[in-house]
Parts: sequence; structure tokens; C-alpha cells
Amino acid sequence: MNSQGSQEQNITEAAADWAVRLQAGPLSPAEQAGLSHWLAADPRHGQALAFAQRTWDALGELRLDPELASSAVPRRASRQTTITVPRSPRRRWLPRAASAAVLVLALTLGWLQGPQALLYLEADYLTGKGELRTVQLADGSTVELDSSSAIGLDFTGSQRQVRLLAGSAVFDVAPMTGQETRPFVVHSAGGQTRALGTRFVVGREGDQQAWVGVLEHSVAVSLDAPAVKGARERVLQQGQSARYAPDSGVVALDGFDLQRATSWRRGVLVFDRQPLAVVIERLNRYRPGRVVLTNEALAQREVSGVFHLDMLDAALSSLTQELQLRRFDLAGVSLIY
Repeated sequence: MNSQGSQEQNITEAAADWAVRLQAGPLSPAEQAGLSHWLAADPRHGQALAFAQRTWDALGELRLDPELASSAVPRRASRQTTITVPRSPRRRWLPRAASAAVLVLALTLGWLQGPQALLYLEADYLTGKGELRTVQLADGSTVELDSSSAIGLDFTGSQRQVRLLAGSAVFDVAPMTGQETRPFVVHSAGGQTRALGTRFVVGREGDQQAWVGVLEHSVAVSLDAPAVKGARERVLQQGQSARYAPDSGVVALDGFDLQRATSWRRGVLVFDRQPLAVVIERLNRYRPGRVVLTNEALAQREVSGVFHLDMLDAALSSLTQELQLRRFDLAGVSLIY
């Protein structure tokens, strides 16, 4: 395991332990101080703890036979003390070590599956790898979800709010006419896009970065907080695009090809002199399993082509042959070198 993977595993294990402690009851002053220190040490710690608590809640009131629980506890976890709670005659709560071990397993599976596990808890609509979906909203708007994408809805009497939790989506908005007076706003990655017209696309690129493109009419894009530099907000007209992030503000993407960026709507992926690393990253969003480049020198090799979404295995084979690369397939993983 590389250093980053080791760090993530350590954070996962620590988050699982804190989640179990918090579930057991109020922390002692020393434990509370330790938790505060741990949370302040790295911004990832708070995210991992929140994920651990949601995962724990999703597992429900997990109970196991004591003998089975003790046999399932890894050695590294067996040093921890147990949780003292009332016990039923037939079943007992897992000891803290066993609870943490089970939670670490669930969290590790969550890391391996990316954000998908958490999205199942947060999303109203989501798509798996290679799945495209069109959703009709209650107000008459439609949302086209790209592969590996998710949205959450918050429609009230005063607003039509959508949270883009992952991936990208095209929004065809029912206009504010007649009895519909609520603004339509898409929130994602620390910013929001307010519809001033009909159709636009939002792509989430990380926790604090996303891009927006206007297919029809216009939108207003803004950050939730002032940017370190650059504009906090910008109005985009039809055909225009922008990327937003807290460090750079809302930046126009001159020359950005919206048709190519939304080619998935037509069942294809289009690449024009794109680095191989970018192509592989994109394929991984649509193709089952995962493709891994084992040679850093290959990452900048340029690739052009049109790949059909229903023929990505054949496209990957053609890609490796044309670039004269080797491919080794494991269970769910394809290594290219």
C-alpha cells in the first residue's frame, strides 16, 4: 500500500474508533480533548468521522454472538476496552473493539467503492457505472444524470434546490411562469448555479471545484463564500462555460467544447489530443472495474478518438494496441504498462 493509502487507512480506523466511542455515550473530558485535537489536525478527519457516523447509522443496531464477535476482532483492535451497556438475555452488544472492526470493514469497502456508499444515504437519484438516467422532477423540470452521478432534492414552497453530489448532470428547467415563482438553483462543491433560462450542465470535479456550461439561455454562477482571488459570481450566456473554486473564483473557460463535454448524452465519449491519464480517468467512470496506469511516463501520451459507451471494452483493447501498450487483467482491475 502506498503512503496515501496508508494514511487513508489510518484515518479510517481512527474515525471508526471515535464513531464507536461517541455511540457508546458521552465522552470523558480527556476523550473530548483528544477528539478535538484529532479533528483539528487534518481537515480529512472531520469528513472521515462524519462518514463513519453515517455508515454506523446505516448498519443499524448491529449485534453478534459474543464468541463470533471475539473471533472476528483483529489483533490490533483487541487491546481496546469494551462498551458497558445493558445486555439482553440472548444477545449482547458488540464489544468496542469488535464494533470498530466491523465499522472499519464497512468503511474500507466504502473507500474502495469511492463515494458511492455514502451517496446511497444522501441521494434521491443516482446512477451506477455506465448508467445514464433521465429524471422528471415534480415541477416539470428534467435532469439527465451522467454515469456515476447523484443528486439530492430540496423543493419547498419558496425554492427549487438541487444538490449535485457527484458526477455531472444536464438540467432542463421548467421556467418561472404562471404559478411557478420559485427560483431553480443547483448547489455543488461550494458554489451554486441559478437558472435564468432553460438548459445547462453542471459537473462536479471535487469537494471544492465544479464547472458549469450553458446549453440554452443563461445562468448565474456564484461561490458560497468570497474567493481568495477572482470573481465570486458571473453570469454565463448560451454557449459559455466557467469553472469555480474558492482559490480562483469563477473563471470563464474560453474555447471549452460543451458538445464534447456532454457527448455522453449521445452515447459516446469524444477525445481530441487528450492525455492518456485523462482518458483513463474518464473511462473509469463508465466501465466496470478500474483501469490503472502503472507507468507515469504514459500519462501524457495524447489520445484522440470516439468511444461508444456500449463498447468500452473493445475501445480499451484498441487503445492499448494503437499505443503499443501492454495490458494485464486482474479481478476487476486492468493494469496498463
